[in-house]
Amino acid sequence: MAEAIKRTIRDSAGARWTALAIVSFTMFCGYLFTDVLSPLKPLLQQSVAEGGLAWTSIDFGVFAGAYGFLNVFLLMLIFSGLILDKKGIRFSLILSAAIMVIGAVLKYLAISKSFAADATTTFLFWEVKSQVFWASFGYAIFGVGVEFAGITVSKVIVKWFKGYQIALAMGLQVSFARLGSMSALAFPAIIAAKWSITTPVLLGTVLLIIGFLSFIFYTFMDKKLDKQEQDNKDLQENQEEEEGFHAKDILIILKNKGFWYIALLCVLFYGGVFPFYKFGADLFVNKFGMSPKFAGLVPSIIPIGTLALTPLFGNIYDRKGKGATIMLIGAVMLLGVHIILFIPGITSVAVGALAVIVLGIAFSLVPSAMWPSVPKIIPEHLLGTAFALIFYIQNIGLMLIPFFLGIVLDKSNPGVAAQIASGQDVVYNYTVTMSIFVVLAALAVIVAIGLKRDDKKEGFGLELPNIEH
Repeated sequence: MAEAIKRTIRDSAGARWTALAIVSFTMFCGYLFTDVLSPLKPLLQQSVAEGGLAWTSIDFGVFAGAYGFLNVFLLMLIFSGLILDKKGIRFSLILSAAIMVIGAVLKYLAISKSFAADATTTFLFWEVKSQVFWASFGYAIFGVGVEFAGITVSKVIVKWFKGYQIALAMGLQVSFARLGSMSALAFPAIIAAKWSITTPVLLGTVLLIIGFLSFIFYTFMDKKLDKQEQDNKDLQENQEEEEGFHAKDILIILKNKGFWYIALLCVLFYGGVFPFYKFGADLFVNKFGMSPKFAGLVPSIIPIGTLALTPLFGNIYDRKGKGATIMLIGAVMLLGVHIILFIPGITSVAVGALAVIVLGIAFSLVPSAMWPSVPKIIPEHLLGTAFALIFYIQNIGLMLIPFFLGIVLDKSNPGVAAQIASGQDVVYNYTVTMSIFVVLAALAVIVAIGLKRDDKKEGFGLELPNIEH
């Protein structure tokens, strides 16, 4: 049996890393498009005459929160996990990439179209600007595709790297995705200033189409691996087990205490990071006095640190273990960062930038250990659904938190949005808004402590190395 396994391309280091590189490129494109409008909030708020769209903070919060709307309310992520476990990796990759492209095109068309200033659309008895609605709808469709792709790529990595450097592989994939986030935060404001707000969105859409082609190319490798593994009796039995998956098996996952620790840590920790991508540039404009053109460069520091550190910490987890400890350290660092950014008297760009660098390190620690820990807690034939459930819970936070932040920012600064749209030189006070990030980080620390305690009690194996041979 061992000899049969060795004959597969999975045991070729070159093949494993090539497969990882191919799927990681598409996730790079997906993460770039996710945040392509994040550094443009100050420009979006400007009047149409100044090249903006006259959006308010609430408009921006609605748009940012729309990312997870369909995933949460229509349970699209749950269906994505079921499709992945039922139909397999190849089908899921192609479908998820196609959905991403459709959503991206719709978002681009909405941003580029000229709407009347008073044009509104009623959605669920709620009136919203037509441009905001259609941009949000496209973003929501894209959100279904990119999250579907994310859980599928996670299963791809488990398929190729289980028993090898799985945490390192996941760390490298995360790093490459974060490079997409960094690019989205650093360059769109500069590009928009030179051309228009629509230009970065168009570039992101083109990259997604290329990413779709990359997924198609990967499916040939995946098909070859499956064909080679048909001769292995154990793998055939595993495939039969996968074919026997039933929706009721979701209860097996939901009854797993370790799953809930990971899921809650995910939504709280990511809730303290990803929404910061959306509002970070605006924070540095309003609190730290930076130019809107360059303010996105500071939040872009966050993914820079993850490029090298996430694989480094993942490699440590592979070889030395200590996964629960790594996650706890990252959560504590996140709390410290948001406390510094919250304190009203701290307005130094240097101090703010230093805090963001530490945030980048924290953002390397937690994902490097969190995602490779899931296969230690959940049976492999349920991994697709388990990842989908975690992403689903995460999307609840990614939908509600930005929306809530936008409301709090506007309500705690009455009249400021209208003054900015009319060309007045005023700023937002971010103190109340930043307190929300402090609370999220504090809760993440509490959950991480609980995970570390119960890992020792329940024997999840999170403190043990990943490499088996």
